[in-house]
Amino acid sequence: MQTLDRNPSLIAALQTRRTKLAALVNVPVLLWSGSSSPRNFRANTFPFRASSHFLYFAGLPLENAAIRLDGGKLVLFIDEASPGSALWHGESPTRDEIAAAISAHDAYPLAELASQSEMATIAVQDATTRSHQARVLKRAIASADDSQGFDLALARAIVSLRLTHDEFALAELRKAATVSIAAHQAGMAVTPYARTEAAVRAAMESVIIANNMTCAYTSIVTVHGEVLHNNQYHHPMQPGDLLLVDVGAEAASGWASDITRTWAVAGKFSPTQRAIYDVVLAAHDACIAAIRPGVEYRELHLLAARTIATGLVDLGILRGQVDDLVEQDAHALFFPHGVGHLLGLDVHDMEDLGDLAGYETGRVRSDRFGLNYLRLDRPLQAGMVVTIEPGFYQVPAILQDPERQSRYQAVVDWDRLAQFADVRGIRIEDDVLVTATGSEVLTAALPTKAEAIEQLIQG
Repeated sequence: MQTLDRNPSLIAALQTRRTKLAALVNVPVLLWSGSSSPRNFRANTFPFRASSHFLYFAGLPLENAAIRLDGGKLVLFIDEASPGSALWHGESPTRDEIAAAISAHDAYPLAELASQSEMATIAVQDATTRSHQARVLKRAIASADDSQGFDLALARAIVSLRLTHDEFALAELRKAATVSIAAHQAGMAVTPYARTEAAVRAAMESVIIANNMTCAYTSIVTVHGEVLHNNQYHHPMQPGDLLLVDVGAEAASGWASDITRTWAVAGKFSPTQRAIYDVVLAAHDACIAAIRPGVEYRELHLLAARTIATGLVDLGILRGQVDDLVEQDAHALFFPHGVGHLLGLDVHDMEDLGDLAGYETGRVRSDRFGLNYLRLDRPLQAGMVVTIEPGFYQVPAILQDPERQSRYQAVVDWDRLAQFADVRGIRIEDDVLVTATGSEVLTAALPTKAEAIEQLIQG
């Protein structure tokens, strides 16, 4: 961070967030940004990512910093850069310059934290900073999803604030979405010339880097779409393959995007691939059409499940009544995950808090095969951003499991399923803002219809 510009819209958003927090918690709050972790020796670190809770109220990705929030005011704690750091990292802003840029009420060295006590906090991810939290607050710091007392009260307050997004956040989410769309277009354009998944990944991530952004998560670019979070890129791309691409940019401010498209390496889906693609797209479109305030996200998931089950019945893969198939989780043989999640400063927003953010108070995860991986179980509110990402996968660990084969023997036509062997995995994902009257797809500029996808691949 070589220069700091005072951004009036950011300052206004930060001050509003701090004021809202003060109305929800009655104890001072101390939040840490965290520190970078060594890759293999101390000076060679992984890229630093500030705690999202810190970012939400501080606005800048400061490393080794803490903020005290009390009565709507913010006090910054950060050390001045060491004299020797300029040699390696260039000149750094002073503590007072940083404080002015985030509209801090005051600023002190980190050593001043030793005088702090009786404060609420949220555990950071890196062990070094968490140890510092414990020393300063003179108590053990539980993981956020195991927090109690005023730490739990703080977590709940932050969830209530971060569930919906202010105009500054939405502007940043749109920026990230725009770059992600460009990245996917680059990936599609290079596919006819790429020999391995790595070449497509490189083309996509170069767009993100060129826009001074980072990846919001480890990119998924794979011909093995049946591996839901496949992070290997060495596989050759053959003409009959489908390429499942889940890549999203994160703005410099920390706000994320999350897009998945699946396309045929050869530029045209086979008849079996197209048939399954259209089933997944029907589920995607039905869920987005149903989004509006008050709708239960669980119902969107079940809508996707019913739509996929209907399509698979029509194709002869499943047998029976759709409602019965969904009730017995037969759809989950091919659609085992939830239909999406919250999106914000985290790609799976606030999942460091466990299910505290994703699940409405009093609700717990189901132990059902078809519902256990549902990440969000809340009524939708205007200002929320969620992903919609139904899929179809032929996961060997699921389909070859003897217990499941026995349980679903009567409802799966295994011979018919074998005719769809060229469909390992398909997922279609968009980022959707819940508006007062319905929804806005932030990633709508990237087509989802099969013909449009084929045209992009073919150039």
